[in-house]
Amino acid sequence: MLIHLDRRSGSPLYAQIVNYVRQLIETDVLKPGVKLPATRELAVDLGVDRATIVAAYDELVAQGFATAHVGQGTFVAAQLPGAAPLHEDSTDGKSLPGEINWRQCFSRAARINADWRPPDVSAHRAQGETISFAGGMPDSSLFPINAFRQVMNEVLRTEGKALLQYSPASGYPPLRRYLADYLVRKGIIVTDADILIVNGSQQGLDLVARTLLDPGDRVVVEGPSYPGALQIFRAYQSEVLTVPVGSDGIRRDILEGVMHRLAPKCIYVMPTFQNPTGATVSLEGRRELLAIAAKAQVPIIEDDFHHELRYDGAPVIPLRGLDRKGLVIAIGTFSKILFPGLRVGWIIAPPEVMERLIIAKRASDFHTSALIQAAIYHFCRRRLLDRHMERMRLEYRRRRDTLMQGLSRHCPPNVTWTHPQGGFSLLLTLPSGLDTQSLLPEAASAGVLYTPGTLFYADGGGRNQLRLSFSEVPAEQIEAGVQRLSSVIEAALQSGRRLRSVERQEGPPLV
Repeated sequence: MLIHLDRRSGSPLYAQIVNYVRQLIETDVLKPGVKLPATRELAVDLGVDRATIVAAYDELVAQGFATAHVGQGTFVAAQLPGAAPLHEDSTDGKSLPGEINWRQCFSRAARINADWRPPDVSAHRAQGETISFAGGMPDSSLFPINAFRQVMNEVLRTEGKALLQYSPASGYPPLRRYLADYLVRKGIIVTDADILIVNGSQQGLDLVARTLLDPGDRVVVEGPSYPGALQIFRAYQSEVLTVPVGSDGIRRDILEGVMHRLAPKCIYVMPTFQNPTGATVSLEGRRELLAIAAKAQVPIIEDDFHHELRYDGAPVIPLRGLDRKGLVIAIGTFSKILFPGLRVGWIIAPPEVMERLIIAKRASDFHTSALIQAAIYHFCRRRLLDRHMERMRLEYRRRRDTLMQGLSRHCPPNVTWTHPQGGFSLLLTLPSGLDTQSLLPEAASAGVLYTPGTLFYADGGGRNQLRLSFSEVPAEQIEAGVQRLSSVIEAALQSGRRLRSVERQEGPPLV
């Protein structure tokens, strides 16, 4: 919003802001239902205290020009003071013909997703050079772009005419055959008929949820869990049940009681390098998890998104490889081990489930790009992916080790963190009472960013936790980032503050 404040005027700044916003609303520049900027963001833009913006918004609400929703923000009122109400037909209560009210047209799922707004880490303005642990994505400087470009050019030259036509919904046959062989190395015995190629693991999870869940069905997730999965389950109007994660992954002792008491429809887990904790379930723990699911006759959705990125310890066979009861639907992706922008992943499922998944895939988008699938196949067949992964493992291990060493040297003694054997991230836990979302602007001012813990919980937990992702931070910058973060935490602890949550903003992809 363009607001010009006259600091020489006798009118209070909050009153000037109220008048400007009212003019924008009354002239229909700001339409009913539009969200006003976050108080902290607008305060920075205008160079005023946040309390000034809060006072202005409170006055707009009091005058009836805005409405406030806890955890969501402040919005232009749907019905303005003094405005004539919508005309209604006395027989059916519908509005007379005119401009359509789209808010009444949205599905319940769309309204649920709109109401849940994750924090936008990028909205916080840092001073000087920022070191961001907030990403959770592979480092694009490590991408083998030249090698992939050469493969793509050759594929276009030799197969372009066929690949640019419509293709089978189940995927490019050579890639599916390659994946069947590739998965054997991970301990998963499948054929190409058991594999469906999808547009990344996010679409894979969406198709599985669409195939299994009805509104009101209960889904067990880990606490904390992947935000993108939580968003999908909310969209399908599921009741999300949270089971905490321990050092050996999801707590099976708690899970067994939940299965007995609440009879969920399915279980969603990340047993290898869990996001955000990095925890890995042991072989014995995986067998326990499969036994619990088999006893309850409940399927498991296994999200195995970066199994290959192990830096130490012996590999553990995925749940799908240990499954002898047909319980597990496994989801994998090339996003973490190659390029996220390719959007190619896969689902492994029993035959009767695969049939329904293919139907759902056709209804969604017909098929995943055959051109991209073919390029990935030839890239893998030439062992270029194997070479790339070896390079990534060495570099990401160096970054993980640097982060762990930095935390040991600089963090206050009452701060704890997880110890991942692989993956991209770990979870930091601060003393109870500190709110990492409220602390984020101060961290940004100090030149460091992270992801607040509340983003990863369906039950409101994680307020004193934060995720640190090391994959995008050069190793030589990691210790400086840890020093900055530790100073912010130490200052908060010394002041004895109890920080409250701030407004959530729509943010970047949830990774």
